[in-house]
Amino acid sequence: MTQEHPTPPTPAPLQARELLQRLSEGADLQLVDVREPAELAMAALQQPVIHLPLSHSSEWVNRIDALLDRDREVVVLCHAGMRSWQFGCWLMEQQGFERVWNLEGGIDAWSVKADPSVPRY
Repeated sequence: MTQEHPTPPTPAPLQARELLQRLSEGADLQLVDVREPAELAMAALQQPVIHLPLSHSSEWVNRIDALLDRDREVVVLCHAGMRSWQFGCWLMEQQGFERVWNLEGGIDAWSVKADPSVPRY
């Protein structure tokens, strides 16, 4: 007899154009960028982000509740969407956040589909 294991929660995918529309409509989103500082310096959103570089997690992991509001939606981004997806999974599985989105294709997709003024790298 096999035991059923519940499927762990995963962040919902969010396309760049959908994010652009939600931001233009004034949605109350927390934008979390998990890229390295040098990546953020090369290409950043025009909107304010909460910068939580994964390589510096020891500096912020124990303060996640002070850094993010559980009552607001969280949109996570990185360069191509993989690191942000992993971080989003961690937020949901380990930290109990419920409304987490992953920017599909990351800042690269944002540059191509939403804001060409953001440099690609």
